[in-house]
Amino acid sequence: MSECCSKSNCTDSFSKKHVCPLNGKQYNVVSPETIKHHIKSPWMWRPKNQGYYFCSDPDCPVVYFGQDGSVIEVGSVRNKVGIKSLSSNALVCYCYGITREDIQDEPRIREFVIQEKKSGNCSCKARNPSGKCCLADFPKKAGR
Repeated sequence: MSECCSKSNCTDSFSKKHVCPLNGKQYNVVSPETIKHHIKSPWMWRPKNQGYYFCSDPDCPVVYFGQDGSVIEVGSVRNKVGIKSLSSNALVCYCYGITREDIQDEPRIREFVIQEKKSGNCSCKARNPSGKCCLADFPKKAGR
């Protein structure tokens, strides 16, 4: 059993998806541990025994939200959330600092990340604001 599931705030005990209170779309569950790694002043945040979710909509200022309608917006996280930015220097892979531009310039990067993931060298749950592996966020056709 993972460390998360040994606690009462395990993501397995909450709905896998929930509706963002601002844009009305459904998003995936994320662990409170992931949120703590990304918010400013994590020592001040007191998670409740509820599901928390990651809003990936670039047009929505919400990054995280709880089942109770509470929100954590872009201004309350320490770093820019790559998926919420159109910039070419927006991060795609948080474990290795890989940007959209890097991927366009070097198509072998995707294979590198795949190998690192297989080798267990990634820290997606802590580093990626979504708490998930970045490979799904890579452009479908990397390179020129």
